[in-house]
Amino acid sequence: MDGLINANPYAQTMYEAYGAIMKTEVDMVSGITIDVAYGFIMVGVFLYLYAALPGTTGPIKGAGFGIMVWFFRVVMSVASAWMMFNVPASLLIYTLAAGLAEMLVLGIFLGLNLNVGEKT
Repeated sequence: MDGLINANPYAQTMYEAYGAIMKTEVDMVSGITIDVAYGFIMVGVFLYLYAALPGTTGPIKGAGFGIMVWFFRVVMSVASAWMMFNVPASLLIYTLAAGLAEMLVLGIFLGLNLNVGEKT
């Protein structure tokens, strides 16, 4: 999903605002390692919080989890970028929207596939 969000032509045009500090090459091994570790951490946190999440079904709980993660991961990062960097508002809005979509998909995916304590 990150490739779709970050490598599309629209995003690439907006990310030019970070031109002077942006890397020219991506370390694929490190990126994959970080994504896999992040995935396991997300599953662990979701399972830990499952009973406390709002909703009665996995997908609803997953959506709530996605919104929570979106706030702490994306909204706080965008707020920091807004305060520290001179970037277009459209980039910040795109990051908020794309991050919300990504975290909702991830949360719903977790809710659909983990079925914690639910009868199938």
